[in-house]
Amino acid sequence: MSTAFDLLYSETEEELRSAVRALLADRCAPADVLARAETGRPHDPGLWHTLAAEIGTAGLLVPEKLGGQGAGHREAAVVLEELGRAVAPVPYLTSAVLATEILLGCDTAEVTALLRELAAGRQVCVPALPLTQAPGAPLPAPVRDTGGGILTGTVTSVADAVAADVLLVLADTGLYAVPAGEVSLTEPVPLDLTRPPATVSLDGAAGTRLADPATARAAVAGALLSGAGLLASEQLGLAEWCLTETVRHVRGRHQFNRPVGSFQALKHRLARLWLDVASARAAARAAADALATGAPDAPLTVAVAQAYCSGVAVRAAEECVQLHGGIGMTWEHPAHLYLKRAKTAALTLGTPGHHHTLVADFAEIPAP
Repeated sequence: MSTAFDLLYSETEEELRSAVRALLADRCAPADVLARAETGRPHDPGLWHTLAAEIGTAGLLVPEKLGGQGAGHREAAVVLEELGRAVAPVPYLTSAVLATEILLGCDTAEVTALLRELAAGRQVCVPALPLTQAPGAPLPAPVRDTGGGILTGTVTSVADAVAADVLLVLADTGLYAVPAGEVSLTEPVPLDLTRPPATVSLDGAAGTRLADPATARAAVAGALLSGAGLLASEQLGLAEWCLTETVRHVRGRHQFNRPVGSFQALKHRLARLWLDVASARAAARAAADALATGAPDAPLTVAVAQAYCSGVAVRAAEECVQLHGGIGMTWEHPAHLYLKRAKTAALTLGTPGHHHTLVADFAEIPAP
């Protein structure tokens, strides 16, 4: 039996969108994002506090009894759409989605206390997992517990590790919460300046055990699925900004005494992109709704969304750079931030190829 998805936005979701968009317009303009990225420390703690604590978006996935908003994946998807539109340098996907989902999959007193801190926006918690870790793929070899919760090992490409107060580390004896001060970070030159990865090295780091190995792995698997599904909404927001800004530019830029947007070739390119973005919205909303309702075919819906939205975001960013002409190639114009985020997001939580393979497996379509 097919699932009927609710793809429309509720009044509450639109109100949430308005609040987040107004905040980002005031505090996260493209010039501000670029200026912070150039410092090598793109994260804005003040913006994160307002977004997470004052608006309350950090606790959207957390039940009210644990200090959260008791909302769901649809509301979190709306927030991620707006963050994608602004390429906002905040650890929402990693902390408010991935880490929160992992903790919700465990059930201990230590988890409850940490969830309250995350929901209140008082701490940032990041999973010590590679940025490219995909749902449905084998988890990496766990960090080694040398005894008594003293952990040793290395995890590469951990997104937003530089902004974390606590790291969730998957060890051979279970899941551990490790204070950021217990680890050392090596930061390579990132492609995406707004979501920099780091190599996390644990050399005798002391952690608090949160769950046994089986529970931890099940929680991580569930979090990766939710993260991939909601990442599609971030990619949708990014693609929408690129389309909107490109249309605005070609309507105002003139050649031969007429707007360049009136040229038929550009009309066709933008019309195709509009159709792509409209389809991406349907795919991303379906994934968010499937996660929110616990639909049995959520893994398939998420795989479809990621397989499609990743490509749309990259194409939209490429068209934005190209159709802006010379100015689109400059460092001062924000188009390169969107292209780099789109390219990195296409590798985050699984490549489009990986998700295409999942779709084929779920649909029982044999590979050629």
